[in-house]
Amino acid sequence: MDMVMKLGASSSVVIFTKSSCCISHSIETLIRSFGANPTIYELDTHPNGKQMEKALMELGCQPSVPAIFIGKELVGGANEIMSLNVRGKLKQLLIRANAIWV
Repeated sequence: MDMVMKLGASSSVVIFTKSSCCISHSIETLIRSFGANPTIYELDTHPNGKQMEKALMELGCQPSVPAIFIGKELVGGANEIMSLNVRGKLKQLLIRANAIWV
């Protein structure tokens, strides 16, 4: 779990994903549409992917991907990101995390 938290805090936006997950791709595209450049960790290709996936599940990510960290904090999965976007709060969160500048 420490490794996941450390990687999650390593950049203003971090997405844990799997290469075959279309929802993860959609979330990445949404975040990039604001001008952010997220760090992506594909668990199915990462050497420690299985352990990282287990740690994400222990942190409450169900399903384990996508798991999104913004501003060094776990925001959650696709539902949380979409909810923030629909409510108009995702952009402000990205700005506060210094992931984008306006």
